[in-house]
Amino acid sequence: MTTVDQLAARLDAAATSRVAVPQLGADVGLDVPTAYRVQEAVVAHRVARGERPVGLKLGLTSRAKMAQMGVDEVIWGRLTDAMRIPDGGTLRFADHIHPKAEPEVAFLVEGGAITAVAPAIEVIDSRYVDFRFTLPEVVADNTSASGFVLGAWQPVPAGIDNLGVLLEVDGRAVQVGSTAAILGDPRRALPDAVRLAGAYGVELADGAVLLAGAATAAVPLRGGAHVRVTVERLGTASLRVGP
Repeated sequence: MTTVDQLAARLDAAATSRVAVPQLGADVGLDVPTAYRVQEAVVAHRVARGERPVGLKLGLTSRAKMAQMGVDEVIWGRLTDAMRIPDGGTLRFADHIHPKAEPEVAFLVEGGAITAVAPAIEVIDSRYVDFRFTLPEVVADNTSASGFVLGAWQPVPAGIDNLGVLLEVDGRAVQVGSTAAILGDPRRALPDAVRLAGAYGVELADGAVLLAGAATAAVPLRGGAHVRVTVERLGTASLRVGP
């Protein structure tokens, strides 16, 4: 049977070479607990190259996505400092396989509590061919985590459970949604992250970033595009896609 380290090496090689790999398949005996061990080993490769853990992200945070995958629990992945793109900065398309952008809400966590909020963009980039995977496969692939942009941090306003969300590409609206799509209220991301990651011995350190989940479907990116997310009352975050 393929080992955890072998699976992690396969996924890490796909990310660094920008060449997608076939889905792992049922023959490897990958269940969700084992997939989180693979995820840990995948991120360990990144840390060994000098990257630093900076937070967590949640996935499958909408009821529709849970139903699509046949699960009743969100999944989580790990963020590193090398994934962060400055607001208004450039994402190199050539550094990815088939990247997509999602509008998100991000939280700053201090002392186990949310202390600030920001509009955010998450860049996801599955290391699997055709962006197709099973639940254990996406968990092993660190939930497709690839990059993120944070808008300006600000105090958390009252009532962020139904704010309008707009995703634009080159000034054209391509997705419109609501923060209600994120667990019904994005603030629920914190107790979920603490509980789920804590079960694997992972904690949110002071100053950690928590991406609460996508408010709309993801949109494929292309070279030269300008992407902007606007979250009602929270502001904007943007990036450009380079060659």
